Amino acid sequence: MMTDLHDTLLTLDTHIDIPWPDRGDFGEDTATRQVDLPKMKKGGLKAVCLAAYIPQGRRNALGRDQAWHRVQEMLSVITFLPQNAGADEARICRTAAELRTAVAAEQWAILPAIENGYAIGDDVERIRTLYDMGARYMTLTHNGHNDLADAAIPRTDLDDPASLHGGLSPLGRDVIRIMNECGMLVDISHASRDTMLQAVELSRAPIVASHSCARALCDHPRNLDDHQLTRLAESGGVVQVTAMSSFLKPSREGRANVDDLATHVAYIAERVGIDHVGVSSDFDGGGGIVDWADAGQSANVTRALSNKGFSSKEIAQIWGGNFIRVLERAEEISAA
Repeated sequence: MMTDLHDTLLTLDTHIDIPWPDRGDFGEDTATRQVDLPKMKKGGLKAVCLAAYIPQGRRNALGRDQAWHRVQEMLSVITFLPQNAGADEARICRTAAELRTAVAAEQWAILPAIENGYAIGDDVERIRTLYDMGARYMTLTHNGHNDLADAAIPRTDLDDPASLHGGLSPLGRDVIRIMNECGMLVDISHASRDTMLQAVELSRAPIVASHSCARALCDHPRNLDDHQLTRLAESGGVVQVTAMSSFLKPSREGRANVDDLATHVAYIAERVGIDHVGVSSDFDGGGGIVDWADAGQSANVTRALSNKGFSSKEIAQIWGGNFIRVLERAEEISAA
């Protein structure tokens, strides 16, 4: 039965936002959060990457300072969620091995992350501080260019030109070098095409896209085209197809569902190989589709993947195995 298969999987959702300011309700079955511990248990979702999301602001001293303070506050909240929720069955994990151990011990695993390199301002050494605080991946940008790189979607309200740096800035190149040294994954979701391709060339560790889809199936600037998919796979990386309706199908065609998500997964697997595709939700950050509207419905993703013809081994790769392998590789490169 499908439920039996789902229960055997190490299910990892690689991109979830946290409500901010924190409400202290992660341990409760809330009406407003798409992801909390009770919903994770109900849906058999065993591990999550919780992202400290930093909105893009002005590229000035005030904006950078505000971003730096916010990212530290958000990572502190993520780090202490198990204690604050009063739920000792959840665990913060800092390595792939810790994540596997936590799940094997029937603990719900949390891997902290950062959304938007704007968080570090113009100080590359802050990467090491954030790594020490637990962050294990960081998107180079969000919507809007920052000091590190160009974004896929410029912000006219912030006076962004179409391209600010022509991809990565010199600062952004230094950031990737230090992320490789630390073992922090470089995440190119939200980055421009030039930024993404340059990051693949520069990074010694595999590149990830924690929440993106296939542009061949849905022509959205946040999605990856076939050449980008090929280069990401050549880096050893993985693209996590995400439950954002507008990334899965044009809005004129209605709201996307889990079958649409599985269609993107199947396209990428056929195009660049099963080793280079996974899934994520972007819950509590705009994500949510028909039949995967919150963490409690996660088993529906397994069902949709099975209906596409994926084997149990392939579904295990998609649901977390591929991303964990990439994290392990980044750790190996950092330790070398």
